[in-house]
Formats: sequence, C-alpha cells, structure tokens
Amino acid sequence: MTGPAPAIRLLHLEDSEPDHALAMAYLQRGGIHAEPLRIESRAEFAAALQQPWDIVVSDYHLPGFGGLEALQMLRASGRPLPFILVSGQIGEETAVEAMRQGASDYLLKDNLSRLAPAVENAIAAAEAQRARLAADRELQASRRRLQELAQHLQTSVESERQAIAREIHDDVGGSLTALKFELDWIRRRTTEPAVQQRAAMALETVTHAIEASQRIMQNLRPAILEQGLVAALQWMTSRFEKRTGIECECRTSGLSPDRRALPAGVPLVAYRTAQEALTNVSKHAAATRVVVDLSISGGVLSLEVSDNGCGLGPDDLAKTRSFGLRGLHERASTVGGWVDLSSSAAGTSLILSVPLAGAGSAAAAGDNEGPEDPETAAWTAT
Repeated sequence: MTGPAPAIRLLHLEDSEPDHALAMAYLQRGGIHAEPLRIESRAEFAAALQQPWDIVVSDYHLPGFGGLEALQMLRASGRPLPFILVSGQIGEETAVEAMRQGASDYLLKDNLSRLAPAVENAIAAAEAQRARLAADRELQASRRRLQELAQHLQTSVESERQAIAREIHDDVGGSLTALKFELDWIRRRTTEPAVQQRAAMALETVTHAIEASQRIMQNLRPAILEQGLVAALQWMTSRFEKRTGIECECRTSGLSPDRRALPAGVPLVAYRTAQEALTNVSKHAAATRVVVDLSISGGVLSLEVSDNGCGLGPDDLAKTRSFGLRGLHERASTVGGWVDLSSSAAGTSLILSVPLAGAGSAAAAGDNEGPEDPETAAWTAT
C-alpha cells in the first residue's frame, strides 16, 4: 500500500489572513495537503526564497509590493519554482504579462475552485521541466565526453601513424636501401649473364619495395607538410590526377605570398580532410574534374573539395556504417572547426572551416604530438 502524498511546501504571499485561510481550505478540499507559510512584504519574501519550496502562490496587490515584482524577484534568484498569481481583479494585459514573465497560472479570488488543480499542474510541469533540464545537462556532458574521446582517438591514431612511419623509414627503408647497394655490388662484379639478370631483377623488386615504403610513409605521415599546407595540397592533387586520370585543380585564392604559421593541428586536419575527400571522389563519384580550393578570409581557413560527379543521395549519407564523414566532423572539431557537405546531381562539395583564432587552443586541449610535429611548420602561399 502507498502512503499519503507528502505535503507540499507552499509559500503564500498574501496580506489578508481570511483570504489565506480560504485558499488553504480550497487546497484541502481538492485533496492537497500543504505546509504553507504566509508572508506579506518584500523583505519577508526575499528571506523566504532562501528556503526550499515546492510552489509560490502570490496575491497581485499587496501594500508597497506586488505579484509581478515578486515574480521578477523569483526569476532573478534563479530558482525554477512554479508561481501562481491570484487577484481579486486582474486585467487581460496583466495576466498575459505575468505569463510572459514565467508565471505558471493566474486565478481570480472569486474562482478559487481551480486553485488545487492549478497547483498540481504547476508542480507537475515544474518537475517535468527540471527533469528535462537534468536530461539536457547529462546529454551535453555525454556529448562532451564523446567528443573528448574522439579527439583523443584522433590524436592517438596520428601519433601511432607517426611512430609507424618513423619505423618504416629507419628500419625497413634503411634495410632496403642497404640491400639495394649490395645487389648492385653483386651485379657489377659478376661476369655471368644469368647472375647479372637475376641481380637486375632483384634490384628492380627492391626499388619497387622502396617506392612502396615511401608511399606508405607519405600516407601515414605526410612529410610534405614540412614544406607547408599549400605545397602539400599541390603535391597531393598532382599525384591524384596522375594516379586516377581525373583532372584535379588546386587553387589558393586570397592567400598572400608571405610565409605564415598556422595554429598547431590545422595543417594536418586540412590535409587529411582533402585526402579523405579525394579518396571518396575516386571511389564513388564517377567524376571527371575535382577542384581543391584553399583560402583564408576573416580569420577563417576554408578548404573546399568539389567535384562534378554523380552526387550523394540521402541513403548514402544515412548509411549506418558510413564513418568517413563522421570522422571528418570529429577531426575538424579537434581544432575548433566544422565540415559542411552539399550534394546534388551536378556533383558534391565538401567544405572544411576552421576559425584560426580558436584553433590553437582547441588543438592544445587534446594530446599534442610533440615538438617534432610538422603541423607547426610554416607554409608558403604560391
């Protein structure tokens, strides 16, 4: 069996004792057990707001004080308490103003039969509002934690890529180069045609392996970024055009020819965004032309990759396991930026925007990759 409902803590701003008693009688008749406190001045109301209450019921006219002023004081205190305004005579404009300022309801003293349901509804609405606010706060905290995790994962991935690229360069690349020298030494010192032929074939295989290791290193950790973002994008688009046969133009509109340092993390984010966009173009777009446009305007770096391909449909964007675009959004957020995508039958355009003023602090919030990170290198606009 459930016990009786707990008494509600009611703050009653009323200068008439008979009117207070009448209101409490209506509440009791409506099945509401209240623990009221009657006050009638501004000072008493301000002091009472320091205590816990479930609802405030206020008369409209009091000596030197009024219900609307009490409502303003309640809202200024920041406490989300329901507030019901009661008056012997209240105009429509006043009632509308009270509701606009946040009153839960308003009643006339000659119709207090609505007081009990009004109190119940106001308290229920306030509890629902508090629950929604708590849920919103928890959702925002959850999103913030997920974003921090995504930023950490992005940084960890790049750190791991850097370590692997370094190992390939130092160990695999060094060993292959040494092996190439040894094979060439054998080829030059033997007089047997069969051995020379096999040595030449082995040299060709090792050369392909060295080229492959260099290509893997560039994909893992683009050393070209040490020459600057513009140079890196020009190199990327040139190789993309040669590899795929798709015409690819790199534009650097609005960039001055002097060397400028971008905030940490921004060059690599822009490079990876262009890399992912071009990969998607080569796989899915069936395009014949791509334009990569890098610009800085109003303190915002913009990178747009647009193609004249078949475009993306709603089903393509809604794929449950389509993580490419989601990854771009998360990567952009690590430097305080964002990604916009628009697509039609005439092609697709992906735009990365990064406010440069806040990019440094956003990147610093994650785990930086250390002083050897080429992301901090200067870049040259050409």
